[in-house]
Amino acid sequence: MLDTDTKRRIDTARDILVGKVPDPKSQVEQITIALIYKFMDDMDAESEELGGHRKFFADGFARYGWAKLMRSGLGGHETLNLYAEAIAKMPENPGIPPLFRDIFKNAYLPYRDPETLRAFLKIIDEFEYDHSERLGDAFEYLLSVLGSQGDAGQFRTPRHIIDFIVAIIDPKKHETVLDPACGTAGFLISSYKHILRAHDPSDLSNPSVKPLTPDERGRLAANFKGYDISPDMVRLSLVNLYLHGFTDPHIFEYDTLTSQDKWNEYADVILANPPFMSPKGGIKPHNRFSVQSKRSEVLFVDYMAEHLTPGGRAGIIVPEGIIFQSQTAYTQLRKMLVEEYLVAVVSLPAGVFNPYSGVKTSILILDKSLAKKTNTIAFFKIENDGFGLGAQRRPVIGSQLPSSALALKRWLQGAAGDPSDPPDSSHFLVVPKEKIAANGDYNLSGERYREGAVSETVYPLVPVGRFMKDSVKTVDPRATPDEMFELWSIPAFDAGKPELLRGGAVGSQKKVVAPGDVLLSRIIPHIRRAWIVRQNADGRRQVASTEWIVFSSDEVLPGFLR
Repeated sequence: MLDTDTKRRIDTARDILVGKVPDPKSQVEQITIALIYKFMDDMDAESEELGGHRKFFADGFARYGWAKLMRSGLGGHETLNLYAEAIAKMPENPGIPPLFRDIFKNAYLPYRDPETLRAFLKIIDEFEYDHSERLGDAFEYLLSVLGSQGDAGQFRTPRHIIDFIVAIIDPKKHETVLDPACGTAGFLISSYKHILRAHDPSDLSNPSVKPLTPDERGRLAANFKGYDISPDMVRLSLVNLYLHGFTDPHIFEYDTLTSQDKWNEYADVILANPPFMSPKGGIKPHNRFSVQSKRSEVLFVDYMAEHLTPGGRAGIIVPEGIIFQSQTAYTQLRKMLVEEYLVAVVSLPAGVFNPYSGVKTSILILDKSLAKKTNTIAFFKIENDGFGLGAQRRPVIGSQLPSSALALKRWLQGAAGDPSDPPDSSHFLVVPKEKIAANGDYNLSGERYREGAVSETVYPLVPVGRFMKDSVKTVDPRATPDEMFELWSIPAFDAGKPELLRGGAVGSQKKVVAPGDVLLSRIIPHIRRAWIVRQNADGRRQVASTEWIVFSSDEVLPGFLR
């Protein structure tokens, strides 16, 4: 449990940096580097108190000791120069382990303001090294600010969703655990805690539990492994694991999709929230994947399925494209999963990643052994994850995650699709594999297979295509470069209002729209975003980017257009 003083210190450190280091990831990196710097000096001081010697700040590096950095009388620019020089040279320090050298690799001070650094170091000085769960939780709180990083479709996974997946997959003390797109190591930390709780002798609900032996604890840490393409994420993962008791964490800077170096390494448990988006031109993977694709989400799921041991299990967060996209690669992937790996699909509500993305996601549960024994796949639908789905994500009552985790685990243990205590049928469905394969598209939308469902509306159900505009004209705004246009685009949607741009800045061909038109996004990761074109006061031409499908509102009741 994070104590209030530690939380306050972390918040204060970020507040001090924000004027000079506005990027949240850079703030986390600067705080991380400073904390490790301070903690190394704390460990040296403890060693001296016990009659030993300094090893981190010894010999030529003694001049960089924390006490020397913080001594009174040292001028502001002297402090700044000493600190900047210390963190830049730390990877050359022979007295620190390779882990710490990796943490300081390419570290630098991104600002040159002595007063900002003084205030920042003063707050860091209040922290004391304590190799305990409390410090690890404090660092996880610091990492939570990275939720705002949405580059390349990478969004930090909410902690309660991570814990939900780990509870279902249920990693064991003897199993190897891998996250091939590990970010800040959230899945690995949650799995580690899950195993420790399972062997906690103070748990009165399970009197037969046996605590881990010292040897088992040592082997346990060696069973966890993570890859990430970003050296910054690798650095943060190393710190996170170290502060949770991993003295030698196995995190590697590695491109899972284009490198073959680790292709022959397998894991008993694989957990991941891989990147959803691909770079322009797509991924250029090697040729050992079963499914040929340039899409990162397809390749990551393929990789994880293929790298399970014979009895391996996986929990993977995927965008909706994996569930229903009709392109050949998506269909081939789903066919492979249904036939060899997939045992359950959990649909999450759109908004789980708010306020940073409204992308709709699902969780694929793979079990290589169980998939060969059962001819059915279970579908769970989560509508309440314990938080509101608006931008603030405030806690709400009625979370379906705990009951769904228990129900899904019961079903997986039954392995026959006939649980003795079936979950709520409105949110649970078991579908034969042959039915999913029937029309060849292997669609993984559970509701598609629900028969005899009772409609909760008095209005008739009709094909959505009925409301699509028969013809939508296009215009090239560049033909009138000085004319002001109102552009309805995805960035405008995120900003909450259309963009006002001159024709020369709008770009290529756009769809002509009019007040009352309903726009629905058709591309990943923005599927299901929708809004209504409003009348403008100036009579400017209104255009929409091509990612929108345009519907007419003629037959839609006004009360539903908000």
